Amino acid sequence: MAPGVTAQLVGPLWRTLPWRALAAAGTLGLLVAAGPLATGAEPAPWQTLLVLRGVALIGALGLVFLLDDPARHLTAPVPAPRPVRQALRVALVAPMAVLWWTAVLLLSHSASRPPAGAVSLEAAAVGVLALAVAALAVRLTDEASPGPFVAAALLLIAVLAPLLAPEGWALFVQADDPRWPAGHDRWALLLAVAAVVGALCGPEPLGRGARRLSRAGAPG
Repeated sequence: MAPGVTAQLVGPLWRTLPWRALAAAGTLGLLVAAGPLATGAEPAPWQTLLVLRGVALIGALGLVFLLDDPARHLTAPVPAPRPVRQALRVALVAPMAVLWWTAVLLLSHSASRPPAGAVSLEAAAVGVLALAVAALAVRLTDEASPGPFVAAALLLIAVLAPLLAPEGWALFVQADDPRWPAGHDRWALLLAVAAVVGALCGPEPLGRGARRLSRAGAPG
């Protein structure tokens, strides 16, 4: 696809991004992160880690709406394939997500903050997982805006994961636990798998895309 076509998509995609959901999640996340600082509390390291993990989940709940496309059934015939449109949506939001997470870390209690790199890896994995689940929903359904259902699924995953994850995976241990480094190897693996799943779910199924093209070309 010509680079000019991709460049022309930036403006329309920017206008259709789910700004309300992203702003709501971002604002709530910052408020939660700033809570201990605003109240003068001195949380323990495990409390700060719990807050940061909760804020990462809040941010991910905003990202699940990123692939919602109310005009989805009209955009299947356009020259830009769906993976390109989805990648552009992610690329437009990614710098703001990085700045937001940096602000979250700065607002957290510095004396009890876990290693920034490790907890940032967790946040990235949760965010990419949210996008992968959203891409899977777009791939498997005809819903134009599956965001609310994906958010519910992500919350369910967040509840069940600590209960069902193998103990040896050590995904949710504290920073002073000897299993902390091994656990973050698992977080890196989760991030990589989620990224691959999201990429594989990008292309439009051939049969479904053909039906939409047929409907778009049919006389009204």
